[in-house]
Amino acid sequence: APCSSMSYHHDSRRIFIGQDNGAVVVSELLLCWGGVGWFGSIGALWWDPVQRLLFSGASDHSIIMWDIGGRKGRTLLLQGHHERVQALRFLQFTRQLLSCSADGGIAVWNMDARREEAPQWLDSDSCQKCEQPFFWNIKQMWDTKTLGLRQHHCRKCGKAVCGKCSSKRSTFPIMGFEFPVRVCDACFDSIKEEDRAPLATFHEGKHSIARMDMDPSRGLMVTCGSDRIVKIWDMTQVVGSGLATGFSPR
Repeated sequence: APCSSMSYHHDSRRIFIGQDNGAVVVSELLLCWGGVGWFGSIGALWWDPVQRLLFSGASDHSIIMWDIGGRKGRTLLLQGHHERVQALRFLQFTRQLLSCSADGGIAVWNMDARREEAPQWLDSDSCQKCEQPFFWNIKQMWDTKTLGLRQHHCRKCGKAVCGKCSSKRSTFPIMGFEFPVRVCDACFDSIKEEDRAPLATFHEGKHSIARMDMDPSRGLMVTCGSDRIVKIWDMTQVVGSGLATGFSPR
């Protein structure tokens, strides 16, 4: 697939390539690792050589954290943007992830909190709650003399469900869902109020952010956008005063 983004880390001699089909390729000398992401083309990549974590932002508004280090194969999904994610930066000292999107959204994710992997969506010809057939299940529709239903998926358990069995919406930041998503009725009842506490903060950049970089030593972030505007941000109040060692107000 065509390459949509690329990042190079000099010390580890790794090349990270994001592709239009949502795949991420990591090349290290003669070693090549490939991981299939969500559904959108990759717009931004960031590698943390200390924790050996790779972050990818995509056109489907999502971010994936790939754990290439100690817990190989673990991936965490982060969803809170409403447009294409185009810039990422992980702050090692505060264990926070900064992300920027095309609509000017700036998110600060707490990556030190307990998080769980989002489930894989399950396949089924009928609702895994009420067993009503989906609209392509001709045989069961004929046998039961019922009309087929549209298929949905619970974001918490991954089961294939109909609209009636998944009528509720809820945030679930532990799995990365910072805005309300579809969950089945059983999962909705199992989510406690404290489980809905946000694990990210969101801020308005007020211009379409195409690129971003940050100087952690001073707590300064710079963004540039498709509107030809460059902005410099003092992020010490957003990401915490402990970020900028030796920082003094200007």
